[in-house]
Amino acid sequence: MADPRIYPDRPFLAVSAAIVRGGQVLVVQRARSPAAGLFTLPGGVVEAGETLEQAVIREVQEETALSIEPVGLAGHREVIACDAENRVERHFVILSFAARWLAGEPQLNEELAAAHWMRPDEIEGLQTTAGLGEIVAAAFRLLERAA
Repeated sequence: MADPRIYPDRPFLAVSAAIVRGGQVLVVQRARSPAAGLFTLPGGVVEAGETLEQAVIREVQEETALSIEPVGLAGHREVIACDAENRVERHFVILSFAARWLAGEPQLNEELAAAHWMRPDEIEGLQTTAGLGEIVAAAFRLLERAA
């Protein structure tokens, strides 16, 4: 069966989490295309019948085995990738949450090559998905206000 996320007929809704613990955020490195090798936040596609918060909790648990508490939206990104013939190969709308770490240590699944707790200033030198630094900064501001 073909993956409906490749050459889609509509955008897919996804979530991610800027998980903060002790002044650091969890940054993961993708193991698979289309973002293979890039550092980003854990997350994935929202399933039918899930709330956004349920989806981000589930996706983080599946990818990293961490328990989190989503606090609020830290921003969004649109990812539209076209092939050589300018056909839309992928289209995701990603809502990124600021989240508090509750329990666990990262245990990678097959989608991730690495996971690191990093200070926001350490992210600058990494090859990341677009806007990662801005989302992380917004998450830290949101969590400060919620404290």
